[in-house]
Amino acid sequence: MPKKKYCVNLSTDERVILERFLQRGKAGTRVLTRACILLKAGDGLSDEKIAAALAVGTATVRRMRQRFVEAHLGALDEHVHPGAQCKLTCEQVAHVIAVACTPAPEGRTRWTLRLLADKVVEMGFVNSISHETVRRVLKKADANRGS
Repeated sequence: MPKKKYCVNLSTDERVILERFLQRGKAGTRVLTRACILLKAGDGLSDEKIAAALAVGTATVRRMRQRFVEAHLGALDEHVHPGAQCKLTCEQVAHVIAVACTPAPEGRTRWTLRLLADKVVEMGFVNSISHETVRRVLKKADANRGS
């Protein structure tokens, strides 16, 4: 069996902190699972055995080993996963809202999100945009679509 790239060697203090976490049970489920992973990894269990015992993937166990080596008990914390940046500037958003508030195109009773997305591309603001992005823009501005 190949040697582990990230070995979890828990100090006595770290082990006590993790065990207290589990005894209290006040933390979120994911934090408690991470604590269990670290304790079992500290006991020398393999990734596969830990994954099977805790019903998580082996990739999760490997990631926790790496995070522990890099950040010690900071590995228990949630990482922020910021979303993608909006494709439209504030000025472009204002144009989209203005178009949405105008009468619908000929042959239509109202603007649809897909029509608005096509119009945004037609106006040259972006090369492509999903109707879902347009929906979020309108929802954020609390605008209706010409109804």
